[in-house]
Formats: sequence, structure tokens, C-alpha cells
Amino acid sequence: MNTKKKRSFSYSDAGVDIGRAEQLIERIRPSVAKTSRPGVIGTIGGFGGLFGIRESGYQDPILVSSTDGVGTKLLLAIEIDRHDTIGTDLVAMCANDVVAQGAEPLLFLDYFATNELDLDTAEAVINGIADACQSCSVALLGGETAEMPGMYPPGHYDLAGFCVGAVERSELIDGNAVAEGDVILGLASNGVHANGYSLVRAILNKGGLRLDDRFGDASLGANLLKPTRLYVKQILEARTHGEIHAIAHITGGGLTHNLPRVLPNDLVGHIDLGAWQLPPIFEFLRDAGGIEQPEMLQTFNCGIGMVLVVAPGDVNGISRSLVRTDETVVEIGRVITGDNKIEFTGSL
Repeated sequence: MNTKKKRSFSYSDAGVDIGRAEQLIERIRPSVAKTSRPGVIGTIGGFGGLFGIRESGYQDPILVSSTDGVGTKLLLAIEIDRHDTIGTDLVAMCANDVVAQGAEPLLFLDYFATNELDLDTAEAVINGIADACQSCSVALLGGETAEMPGMYPPGHYDLAGFCVGAVERSELIDGNAVAEGDVILGLASNGVHANGYSLVRAILNKGGLRLDDRFGDASLGANLLKPTRLYVKQILEARTHGEIHAIAHITGGGLTHNLPRVLPNDLVGHIDLGAWQLPPIFEFLRDAGGIEQPEMLQTFNCGIGMVLVVAPGDVNGISRSLVRTDETVVEIGRVITGDNKIEFTGSL
């Protein structure tokens, strides 16, 4: 009989350290606590986050939910080893989608998955998520941190976000009120935001460009890592100053594919590309990659991060409200009849 004692294996031997996850929760607890708002019940650490809609003041609410990530922009953050702003991208990609329905984002959950949990990196990412949540009065209700050795290369991680908001049934913005003659307003972006980075990386690789190359008053990498703008509070305030018929968050698909999503079938968004100036980062990508205008318009936001379709008589009131909240507002087009969904005139 073989009585040799077999080696005992543990979860940590397999590359998963439960203790590190517990340390992370303690590290981020103060930041998460700052995101509390009316409706939050309890604290992080339970099996599920609790939120009371009634406590938020809604009478006949419709819940609006969104989930998203930040794509291969993460690879730039990992290469530069800067992780404090990528959380803003994550919150913005979800919360901006929710407010595009006229809803107030109420709660957020995050999913952070990695090969091996690096506490400093994870803390920077999640603190960034918490800061973004706090800036738009969204409760960071909980999340999941997963160590998965073998799933990701060492030093790499992935993110996903989940946002839930609410809007009174009578105040839902769904595009049904859009009419011929409505004015299309564009709100300026903060750069590339979080879409098109596979093309960005291909341009960098093809041109032998480095993220530490100088671009303007900072590095190319710093410009490409500028976080997605959060438009939540600005839009919620603006809608009290006039009638907004539709809102489009300009993410993957650019203006070409996102504006048509909120227009009725018999109406067209007519966009004057000469109404605003293409920001320098997009000029650089266009020229370095030899990208044609149609590809630019369906891949990148090209300087317009959010579009509002507004009743003509309310353009001034809504625009003034947005400017007061530090938005750059440009009248970029009109709604006309037709079946092309979107038409462009002029050039970037």
C-alpha cells in the first residue's frame, strides 16, 4: 500500500487570493460611501445591492437600464500604466445611455476581472468609478471582482458596467415626438471617448507611433486616454428649460448610426459637417490612418459626444441652460422628411 502523503492544494496555489479581494473592499469602502443617495438601502458587501425607487421620489417610474464596457481603450491604460480615469469612461458609457431616454441614472454596478488582483490598480480603477458616480449623483451599489488565472495575460484586466435609472412615464424621451423642422444640437465630446480604439491602435501600429510621442501640450497617450464626458446633470437640467424630443449618445457607430436610432422612419437627420471644427485628435487620426470621411463618421464621434433633437421654439432656452453647465453647444442640423435616415452636407 502506498502511504505517501499527497500534496494539498489551495485556491491561492491556483492563483486566486480571496484575502486580496477582501482588502480591496476595505480600501474602496470610503469612496463607495460617498456615492450614497436617496434610495440606497444598506452598504456594499451583501449578496445584492438594495435600492428603493419610492425613496427616490418617483410616482409612476419606468426603469431604464444599460450595460457597457470601455473596449480596447483598456489596452492603452495598461500600456501607459494609468488607471485613474478609465472608471469615468465606464460610468459615462452606461449613464449617458440612460439619460438619453430622459431618465435619471440612479445606481451603478461594476465588474472587474483580472489575471491576478493588483490592489493598487484595482483601487485606482474603482475609485475612478466612484468619483464618476458621485459627480452625477449615481449610487455605486456594488460590484464583482474576479481573479481568473489563465483567462487574461498577467497585468491585464477587463471592465463592465451596469446602470439603472428611472423616469416618470409621462416624461420618457423615446423619439416619438420628433417632427420635421426640429433642430439638432450637438454637445462637444472630450476626444475619442471609448469607441473606435481597435482602429486607433491599428493606426498607431501601422505608423510606428508611440503613446509617449508629444501631441499638443501632453503626450499622445494622455490625449487618447481623456475620459468620456458625463452629460447626465446637464441634460437633466436642460430638459426643464424646453422640449427635448430625442437624444442620441454618439458611441460605436458614430453619428451615422446613432442619430437614426432615435428618429421616426419617415424623418431624416440632415447634418451640416461644416457647423463645427474637427478636433485635433481626430484630424491626427484621419491623416495618420488615411481614413475617408464616411469611415470617420461611422467609427468616431468626431467631436460630438451627444445629440439633442429639440423643438425649434425651445432651442435658446435649452442651449442657454447647457452653456451655463459648461457645455459647448453647436446647432449641427435639422430634421427633414425622407427615408435616408441621415444625410451629411459639407466636410469635416
